[in-house]
Amino acid sequence: MIGDSNDDNSYLADFRTRLDLPGIIDVHTHFMPEQVMRKVWAYFDSAGPLTGKPWPIAYRDDEQVRLKTLRGFGVRAFTSLVYPHKPDMASWLNEWTADFAERTPDCLHTATFYPEHHAASYVEAAIERGARVFKVHIQVGDFHPGDPLLNAVWGLIEDAQIPVLIHCGSGPAPGEYTGPEPIAALLQRFPRLPLIIAHMGTPEYSEFLDLAQEYAGVRLDTTMVWTDFSEADSPFPATERGRLHDFGDRILFGSDFPNIPYPYGHSIYALERLELGDTWLQQVCYRNAGRLFGIE
Repeated sequence: MIGDSNDDNSYLADFRTRLDLPGIIDVHTHFMPEQVMRKVWAYFDSAGPLTGKPWPIAYRDDEQVRLKTLRGFGVRAFTSLVYPHKPDMASWLNEWTADFAERTPDCLHTATFYPEHHAASYVEAAIERGARVFKVHIQVGDFHPGDPLLNAVWGLIEDAQIPVLIHCGSGPAPGEYTGPEPIAALLQRFPRLPLIIAHMGTPEYSEFLDLAQEYAGVRLDTTMVWTDFSEADSPFPATERGRLHDFGDRILFGSDFPNIPYPYGHSIYALERLELGDTWLQQVCYRNAGRLFGIE
């Protein structure tokens, strides 16, 4: 497997040189309050029902070490994806991510929300404070994206045109509200929503590509897709390989760092071995996200 300790750095440096890239933009990374991150790691360690199988954490380090590691891979911009699993959690997570963005200039200011009566208030505050991307996790949050408590939230986000990176596919384990149908219903009501479908919508790849075809504001991220780990359980259908070219300007690189069970470089190698060409890789690994987030 490509990527092994120091081999990651050399492989990724060579990758950036070959493709003449100033760096990599990773739209799917997790930085959280320490106590939250520890609980997330404990859940993965227990192979809980939302993961469904053993999931060793490859980069279980202190925050500053993780930042140094990510930058060492040549990552120029990244996110601090957080997600509440209960009410009265999102607002204080947003306070933490705002502070993290202020002290971490290469992190895209990230925010989140949950269906609750005051959601619109703290989402509006996050937008005013400079949030550049929102994170929603339908599986963990266990809510329908069309919950009436989120009507005002989706309206605010649609008007502001701030991307929402949303885990809504039914992998690695289905939830009551996961899958393409709830997202299709949401987009019918808010057709200009700039959604980024996490994990390419694993395992409902075809259905989420269909939604991207219907709605110009829908993008997808590559997180974990095409890696050996993902292909073992949720292989990307060979019949859809040709469509990846069609959406070359709307697919963004994501890794799930640090919560991945393999070396970081393998996430990039998994894209390279698709053999879709240098232009596609340049778009996916840097240009698309650079254009979306205004990064030179």
